[in-house]
Amino acid sequence: MNEKHTSMIPTYDEPFPSILIFGPPGAGKGTLGKFLSTAGNHFHLSSGDIFRGLDPETPIGNLYHTFASKGHLVPDEVTVEIWRQYVSGLIATNRYFPKKQFLLLDGIPRTPKQAEIFDKYIKVVHIIVLEMPNMEGLIARMKKRALIEKRADDADDKVLTTRMEVYEKDTKSLLAHYPESIISRFNADQKPLEVLRDVLLRLSNVLSHPEQY
Repeated sequence: MNEKHTSMIPTYDEPFPSILIFGPPGAGKGTLGKFLSTAGNHFHLSSGDIFRGLDPETPIGNLYHTFASKGHLVPDEVTVEIWRQYVSGLIATNRYFPKKQFLLLDGIPRTPKQAEIFDKYIKVVHIIVLEMPNMEGLIARMKKRALIEKRADDADDKVLTTRMEVYEKDTKSLLAHYPESIISRFNADQKPLEVLRDVLLRLSNVLSHPEQY
């Protein structure tokens, strides 16, 4: 009986066709991901979705909280393993269909080492980079979000500036892991619908045919 039930759970051993979304905090990665997932029937998955929802009573949640509670960074291998288990759960519960949908990954991978590990599990079809040349405008946007979402870490200028600097440094080395030919850069200092327009004008053919990858 158990073997029969196990065989009914869909398995997928090939790398997941994925589109990565990068951008500094507040650039609109989540908004763009939600737009594209709704309009194109893809699956938007952010690192925050995974880690914020982990139950410390579960093995996967306990693993994460063991590191986080001590103020330690979660090792790259652990991060990837948590991600793999989460995605397996999405497939098993028929929420994500790898052969029909792109994974729109927001905030994953986060380091060059993670990118190397992820090469076994995802096929990066394209990378969207949201650029914010107007740093003051970005900080103002983050402060507005802090008021709405009551996020204290988004209200401090010094903290925000440091986060931007860390992002720029880490992302530059991270993007070097991938060929420039699959990277598209967009001006995020626009209204969300204008950013979406630019992305669709350049990538609609790719986004419309996930089954080809």
